[in-house]
Amino acid sequence: VQLVESGGGSVQAGGSLRLSCTASGRTYSNFSMGWYHQAPGKEREVVAAITWRGVPSYYADSVKGRFTISIDTAKSTVYLQMNQMKQEDTGVYYCYSYGDNYWGQGTRVTVSS
Repeated sequence: VQLVESGGGSVQAGGSLRLSCTASGRTYSNFSMGWYHQAPGKEREVVAAITWRGVPSYYADSVKGRFTISIDTAKSTVYLQMNQMKQEDTGVYYCYSYGDNYWGQGTRVTVSS
């Protein structure tokens, strides 16, 4: 099983990015998925999670109203739309598959002032 993230990059504060995470190597897709953020020098923390049916199950307080998680099970892809970005959103974003416990390799996001 492989989870591959994409969509990271550099953006100015107030801007937007959309991250994608595509799963391959498995025929099942009925696991919840999550996005985690690791800021420089800090521990990895969950920012959003979604059930395989497409129902968001969690948003961190720091991203509520700014980030949206969604899933396309036909494409085995989970997305994180990030709007109104802040400098504190800088870091590496990882996707995670609950149930079978797989991590992606991460995609780096830098938000400048």
